[in-house]
Amino acid sequence: MEKTLVILKPSAVQRAIVGEVTARFEKKGLRLCGMKMMQLTDELLNKHYAHLANKPFFQRIKDSMMAAPVVCCCYEGVDAVETVRTMTGSTNGRKAAPGTIRGDYGMSFQENIIHTSDSPENAVAELARFFKADEIFDYKQSTFQFLYANDEY
Repeated sequence: MEKTLVILKPSAVQRAIVGEVTARFEKKGLRLCGMKMMQLTDELLNKHYAHLANKPFFQRIKDSMMAAPVVCCCYEGVDAVETVRTMTGSTNGRKAAPGTIRGDYGMSFQENIIHTSDSPENAVAELARFFKADEIFDYKQSTFQFLYANDEY
């Protein structure tokens, strides 16, 4: 099973669509392993977006991510990273396909509702950045046997 990070950005919190977005992942069959609301800091965002530090929009992204609290989630499932990214849609909400989270709720490239890990390797690093080990839970989901064939996991 694979775990992935989802951050519901200030735009999702301010628009009061956190429940709608999280419900989509649950309905898909991803198991929620951790969830918390937090106010992001400049220090944390410098680490998270280090790969963008030389871009002209770096400060703008950090300012956007600190505009209000975010909701950080850990989801688990077979191919969780790819599944979440497919459900999320392309970065620009205006171009994201209808039926995706950004396609249904987003109108912006930056204020695009959600951040998701882009690879299993980055998911591990990002989860460690936003969650302590004791904030991610392992429990048996009663519907598990109805989500996957016994040779899929």
